[in-house]
Amino acid sequence: MTEKLPYTEGLNEPQEEAVLYVDGPLMVLAGAGSGKTRVITHRIVHIIHQGIAPHNILAVTFTNKAAKEMRERVVNLTQKYFPSDRAVIDSYPVVTTFHALGVRLLREFHEHMGLRRHFTIYDRSDSQKAVKQAIEHAGYNPKEFEPRKILGMISRAKGDAMTPLEYKDAANSYPEQVTAEVWEKYEETLRAEHALDFDDLLAKTLKLLKENKNVRETLQQRYKYIHIDEFQDTNKVQMRIAELLVGPEQNICVVGDIDQNIYSWRGADIKNVLQFERHFPRVHTILLEENYRSTQTIIAASNDVIKKNQNRVEKNVFTNNHEGEKLALYAGMTGTDEAEYVALTAKGLIADGADPASIAVLYRTNFQSRSLEEAFINMDVPYQLLGTKFFERKEVKDVLSYLRLALNPGSNADLTRVINEPARGIGKVTMLKVVEGKQGELNAGAAAKVKVFDDIMLDIAKVAKEKSLSDTIKFIMERSGIESHYREEGTEEALERIENLRELVTLASRFNDLPPEEAVEQFIENAALQSDQDEMKEKEEQNAVRLMTIHASKGLEFPYVFITGLEQGLFPHERLDDGRIDNEEERRLFYVALTRAEKKVFLTYAHLRTIFGSQRVNVPSEFLNDISREHVEQAEPEGRGHNSGYETTIYLD
Repeated sequence: MTEKLPYTEGLNEPQEEAVLYVDGPLMVLAGAGSGKTRVITHRIVHIIHQGIAPHNILAVTFTNKAAKEMRERVVNLTQKYFPSDRAVIDSYPVVTTFHALGVRLLREFHEHMGLRRHFTIYDRSDSQKAVKQAIEHAGYNPKEFEPRKILGMISRAKGDAMTPLEYKDAANSYPEQVTAEVWEKYEETLRAEHALDFDDLLAKTLKLLKENKNVRETLQQRYKYIHIDEFQDTNKVQMRIAELLVGPEQNICVVGDIDQNIYSWRGADIKNVLQFERHFPRVHTILLEENYRSTQTIIAASNDVIKKNQNRVEKNVFTNNHEGEKLALYAGMTGTDEAEYVALTAKGLIADGADPASIAVLYRTNFQSRSLEEAFINMDVPYQLLGTKFFERKEVKDVLSYLRLALNPGSNADLTRVINEPARGIGKVTMLKVVEGKQGELNAGAAAKVKVFDDIMLDIAKVAKEKSLSDTIKFIMERSGIESHYREEGTEEALERIENLRELVTLASRFNDLPPEEAVEQFIENAALQSDQDEMKEKEEQNAVRLMTIHASKGLEFPYVFITGLEQGLFPHERLDDGRIDNEEERRLFYVALTRAEKKVFLTYAHLRTIFGSQRVNVPSEFLNDISREHVEQAEPEGRGHNSGYETTIYLD
């Protein structure tokens, strides 16, 4: 019997096979919680053990956090297994992200690309300003063609490995033709400024590899063994970069899970996994199906859900962990009831000895966090919101500033925040004169722009004194141009901002019984105090329940997980702009949410939910019907579970 290598101790059979298979292309399809990072890091150790120099090994992942963690694990393993080998200790493998790799290569080979070694990297704000100028230089009006939307179209095209010329030739609509012209002007600005934007870090790297055979061959010799983590999240450019970096031996290992492909809206291309064999016909595929994280019940439920998808590679995740508790299902009468159940149940778990940080509350869209935060505050349960707090979100602060300015025209802080939000062409010099009370010194053009804003504020002030608070918030969204601005932008982020503003209307409706001006005062005071309390809690309570979107939870794990808002139209989510639902991606998102849990899952929804100030009767999410009833029990408000009533909870006529 062959003696087991020390760094393969504790690996299961498929994990060990993946670690030891080093020659030729390898695809590891790793189910949730199956130890994929362990496989990559131990595989790197094995390659070094085979006599390959560490600097000849490349591992690429998607986030700085993931790269940092992987790098630390590789360093610890090499120090453990090669403690006295200076050649190994002094020469670590390259563990990085795609974008950081792009910067590294473009700086090294800058002359081939006509770049300065220390080129500027534009952030999103820089790019947006440059695109606005490009729109004007192309002879168009930035008010008619939203710079952020144009930039989004350019970004998506770059992610699809298109050049400006290819995009121009393929443009078949007026907005695409305009974008093609703007893109050309935008590129001129980037060249003149010796700058690259975030997407260029990949697009220019691809161009470097495609057009420079010597560079390509140099890098193929340098990176003899390539690993790509989270392969399901790669876009077309990243796939092409990987292909060109791989040498004739095709020593590439990709690790991913097609069932966790949840970023198609960012350009992630599921075909990279499904069609990997076309690119590398000799590929050997290994399935990692044993889950080390979750109970048998959670795994069975997640398998029930994901097997409904058609675009996937068939695998059946299993676990040798204990059976565990059934999934709890709670149907609140309202969204407030649902939030109170979540907070109360979390409080009960903590009272029974659970660490607050061992509990995660997940939701599909950011606006849902507001009622959950309120319930956690009322129940005095420590929590931490991952992401921006509701009242600290830009769009919410903008609308509150309009409201405050209507009440107090002397508030310069609110004036400077919203006078050009959305953009009205009011420059800094003009703004300064307005703040200083020198409007009489403005030229006719600037004075006209300021008058437009003054008229908006007069209208808002009038409505705020006469209408209900929720109607006032709706009016601000419309009259200020904020809502139409985000609708025209059309990005996923912009549509989510609209949903957050709709949630603000819902919150405002609670004050509709008060006289209008008193309602405004109390609402502003309530928002300010809640925000302050949230900040204090986050600073004081490090050990707290985590509240986050499902997208933000990817890669994390918690003993206890609440998945909220399981209603048709909310999860699976219906897009605001076109009413479309991508059922397969939404189901993958639900699968990701389920597989974050180690011990217990709580599923919740509300029969009635107030959205945009109006109550909506909800149909439970179709995903609930995907789960076999034997894995679920109905939960009572006190958190007590029983087996009856599941059918009537799920099916509503």
